[in-house]
Amino acid sequence: MATHHRQNAAGRRKVQVSYVIRDEVEKYNRNGVNALQLDPALNRLFTAGRDSIIRIWSVYQHKQDPYIASMEHHTDWVNDIVLCCNGKTLISASSDTTVKVWNAHKGFCMSTLRTHKDYVKALAYAKDKELVASAGLDRQIFLWDVNTLTALTASNNTVTTSSLSGNKDSIYSLAMNQMGTVIVSGSTEKVLRVWDPRTCAKLMKLKGHSDNVKSLLLNRDGTQCLSGSSDGTIRLWSLGQQRCIATYRVHDEGVWALQVNEAFTHVYSGGRDKKIYCTDLRNPDIRVLICEEKAPVLKMELDRTTDPPPAIWVSTTKSSVNKWSLKGMHNFRSSGEYDNDCTTPLTPLCTQPEQVIKGGASIIQCHILNDKRHILTKDTNNNVSDCFAAWVSAKDAGFSSSDGSDPKLNLGGLLLQALLEFWPRTRINPMDEEENEVNHVNGEQENRVQKGNGYFQVPPHTPVIFGEAGGRTLFRLLCRDSGGETESMLLNETVPQWVIDITVDKNMPKFNKIPFYLQPHSSSGAKTLKKDRLSASDMLQVRKVMEHVYEKIINLDNESQTTSSSANDKPGEQEKEEDMAMLAEEKIELMCQDQVLDPNMDLRTVKHFIWKSGGDLTLHYRQKST
Repeated sequence: MATHHRQNAAGRRKVQVSYVIRDEVEKYNRNGVNALQLDPALNRLFTAGRDSIIRIWSVYQHKQDPYIASMEHHTDWVNDIVLCCNGKTLISASSDTTVKVWNAHKGFCMSTLRTHKDYVKALAYAKDKELVASAGLDRQIFLWDVNTLTALTASNNTVTTSSLSGNKDSIYSLAMNQMGTVIVSGSTEKVLRVWDPRTCAKLMKLKGHSDNVKSLLLNRDGTQCLSGSSDGTIRLWSLGQQRCIATYRVHDEGVWALQVNEAFTHVYSGGRDKKIYCTDLRNPDIRVLICEEKAPVLKMELDRTTDPPPAIWVSTTKSSVNKWSLKGMHNFRSSGEYDNDCTTPLTPLCTQPEQVIKGGASIIQCHILNDKRHILTKDTNNNVSDCFAAWVSAKDAGFSSSDGSDPKLNLGGLLLQALLEFWPRTRINPMDEEENEVNHVNGEQENRVQKGNGYFQVPPHTPVIFGEAGGRTLFRLLCRDSGGETESMLLNETVPQWVIDITVDKNMPKFNKIPFYLQPHSSSGAKTLKKDRLSASDMLQVRKVMEHVYEKIINLDNESQTTSSSANDKPGEQEKEEDMAMLAEEKIELMCQDQVLDPNMDLRTVKHFIWKSGGDLTLHYRQKST
């Protein structure tokens, strides 16, 4: 859903600009939901996932539309969230490498922690101590005091924190007990590492799993730990004995999500096989198949309003979130009226969810049309285009000009100008500053200074993101907010020179030339020509090269046809060109790496996506067999 452009900023870091094509209010989760948190006091559910947005839902059964609000600030997948301070504060961890602190009641981001250097995959929370830990692919675990975090502001948010060292691999799961005396991490290293968060001392390393450890839970006093792994097993560990005391083989495939009841006697598990089980930890033969989801299970959240829990919320790689009833589980356990033999398929306790928070469609395929403005998408509705270097003719792009001219436009430059049209620096040409001040007095400034690019605008709610190329986000704002005082100031610090060249100084990028060779294809039987090195604009369409081949090289005798018609019948220049193009497409095929080229493709696309190798681009032609 974003478009990128990267460029060296005077030899310093590369900065890219992205924007998101989307509706003003995105009510539905799009794509998988990675994290869930329930606030039972306010009957609210928080969901977060792969569309980068955290959403708040009302979970009163009778509510027609459960959507309350969206919390937007992250620029990549949100991988985990925790509710702290009795539901007042939410902490989130994202693949944009940040941890964010939110006012959960009002739904705004209070501050951003940029301590991690790679995707942040997991959070853990010690309720009694208001302590949060974060970990991810940079192998680091950081400990955060929540009360310190809530005192930070958007601009004053540097914070020193303890870190736990010793991880050899990317961390995917994290757990801390309620009392904040033990912390455990799980990783692709296949071991569980254990520390004391009060002293940051390493306590132990627990071996037994044969694949990535994806989910972890600790009991209240930190003496026992449950782990779920991609190896398909759930293990129960005694931290006092420093060993695994039980292995549960409930699932056919990887176990990605675990929840446990208060008493730490029953574990709820889900994962790749889409099934959710409840297993009695004391007697593994006693287990219930609660339900079967339609996609692999990513996260589960128990409704803890009563004991035993009345329901469980489940999110998957699809975008809906389901609430499944656990009523009747208690009877199952006490009566034993079901088959304890683990080899017999179990009948699900529930076939329909009790409540569904519907998700929206997510894109699985997209295609950029030739005008470089419009995009076709295929669902499972928005998508990705790279038009930041696209030179197009105004007519091809659908822009009409009053004087009938057809200038060449750089769509990327126009797009940048539109994205930053509210930034005051783009409104005033430094040369005209004094003049503008005079006009401002007369109320004429708006007329004098052209907003944006003069051709089109982008919706004001469009998120604009400045980031390091392939790395962390530097600054994110909505298009309409770039006129705000704080945002203007932050833009002045963030916007790279190449963007200023285009948006403030109005200097568009130069045309790029591509050198290439043109040869007959081996199947055409024609002898190889002397290698003439040709050169053309990188936005030249393949169609034009075909016309060149048809007219200059194959040289079919058009002359005789033209001279035989009377002077009055002579077509105009434009018709002649159109005829030539049609004839060329009927008679000629142009190829690169033995792939027949679409006449609408430009040379830049051919070079980057088909030629893909060093040296000058070589194109081959042959006549189509009639």
